[in-house]
This record gives sequence, structure tokens and C-alpha cells, in this order.
Amino acid sequence: MRLETERLAIRSLAPADERAFIEMASDGSLREIFGDCSNCGEWMGDWLREAMQLEAEGNPRRAYIAFAIERRADGCTIGSVGTSYYEDMDKVGITYFLGARYRGHGYMAEAVQAFVRYVFGTYDVELLIATAARRNIASCRTLEQAGFELTDTRPYRDMFDEVAELSNFYELRRGALSSRMWNG
Repeated sequence: MRLETERLAIRSLAPADERAFIEMASDGSLREIFGDCSNCGEWMGDWLREAMQLEAEGNPRRAYIAFAIERRADGCTIGSVGTSYYEDMDKVGITYFLGARYRGHGYMAEAVQAFVRYVFGTYDVELLIATAARRNIASCRTLEQAGFELTDTRPYRDMFDEVAELSNFYELRRGALSSRMWNG
């Protein structure tokens, strides 16, 4: 898979992404998704292979489907966007991370907007959800810029969280996509 926006390419993962993902783990960018990544060099290659297999299966309700985000200008892998299945809510969600040095440039909102169009156009999904720790203002803002609506705020303990944290819950329905998103 390959999607292009003005500045980014969202594409299928490749084994060559391992080094970039390990570097992003070292700056803490993967902590909210994977928890402690101090030994991610030992398992990142296996995770990438599993993620590539899950993309081939094409079932966002099975586990997760992840893609790389790269800058078109230089081909640098700067993050990831994908789907995640929230078993506790029986819903497909969106998940993402961006390397620390690439934040603050609007890359993630751009990637999420393109990826949402892809998900709704490719999979039998009518609703996407997202959670973001309320303290993570940048992530909350990214979801809102991408068209997600805040539906609830409550304590939530995600897979790698040690304790429940006050989290914002967001939803985006297929029919709620704005013309800005479709033409942006």
C-alpha cells in the first residue's frame, strides 16, 4: 500500500524500517504503544514481520495493521499510523506515533487524514475510535484536526499502561468525513 499527501507517503512496512523504529524507540516515541522499549532492538524485526503479515491478511478486527510514514522530500521514515483492534470495546481504532524530532510540523494530522480515507475506502469499517491521554495535548489536537469528535473523558488503562489514566475518547464515522478531508 502507498498513499501520498503533499509532504508524506504512507506505505507498507518494510524490514528496512527496523533501524528507524528502534531510533524512535530510543527517544521515547513508542512508549505509549509498546511500553518499555529499552530492549526493542531484540524484538523490532519480529514485530515488523508480524505487522507485514497482518497487513497481508487485511483484517483490522484481528489485531493491528501498521504502516510507515515517510517524508516524500527525503524518504526518511518518521513514524507510523495504523489500525488497532480494541477488544475491550469491540471497535477498530487508529493508532500512531511520530519520532520526537519530527513533531510540531503537522505531519501526523496530515497522515491521519489520509489514512482515515484509506481505512474507510478499504475495509468494512463504519466507525473508527481513538484514545489519547488527556495530558497528551498534541495527540488530542491531532485527532481533532483529523476530524475525530471527542465523545468521552474517563480513566482508561490501555495495554501497556501500568495504571488507568484520564483519557479522551474520540470517534469518527465514515459519513462524517468533511469535504475538507476528502479534498485536502
